Amino acid sequence: MISTIILMIPLLLIFTYKDEYYHLLWKLIRIWSKVLIYGMGFRLDITLDQEIEADKSYMFCPNHTSFMDPFVLIVLSKNPIVFVGKQELAKFPIFGFFYKKAVIMVDRNNPNSRKRVFKMARERLQNGVSIAIFPEGLVPPENVVLAPFKKGAFSLAIEFEVPVVPQVYYDCKRFFSWDFFKGGPGVLRVHQHSFIETKHLTPKDLTALKDKTFNLIYSDLLKDKKFMKDTNSTNNEYEIKSSV
Repeated sequence: MISTIILMIPLLLIFTYKDEYYHLLWKLIRIWSKVLIYGMGFRLDITLDQEIEADKSYMFCPNHTSFMDPFVLIVLSKNPIVFVGKQELAKFPIFGFFYKKAVIMVDRNNPNSRKRVFKMARERLQNGVSIAIFPEGLVPPENVVLAPFKKGAFSLAIEFEVPVVPQVYYDCKRFFSWDFFKGGPGVLRVHQHSFIETKHLTPKDLTALKDKTFNLIYSDLLKDKKFMKDTNSTNNEYEIKSSV
């Protein structure tokens, strides 16, 4: 990862100079993500219940298990995506400099930071770019199937009437764990579910939309024996919400 970033520095400096260059930056990031995934010995096995359309905006909502998750999502989408991510990653040398340029950063402990995120996300959605938010807001402990979802992604999806795209990542935790001594090459399976439409929804439907997305992803993970074996847990410590 470090070596490829160093090689790309000249182009990264140009493409992060202005917001108008983001589409070019996105193409570069997609190439980079493919090099990382396949170069590190991973392969993708993708199941698509519904495919995205070009030049449409979406709200991508995958479960979060690994540092590899964003790169998998980037490879899956030909449409430009802007991530909403935690500001702690901006502290990484070199990577952090460009991370700040390309990602809408959020400090979960700062209300003003959350307001800024909503403002910037609105601007991006109005320009036809999709947004990606890991709705758990964190990478849960290894024994947790799925952490509770935050409301931000679903609030934006309702406001701009963009479909929610639930994605399930089964294997990133096992093959590229936060535990330095775990992992290895393998096949990363992804299931992109049918989109959840938000047209005609109102803020009153926010909790129902959030719970519906949570239940869809949670139920899928529970059925996957490899994932459940990796969590070392047969039950989530968080109570599953009623389907709506």
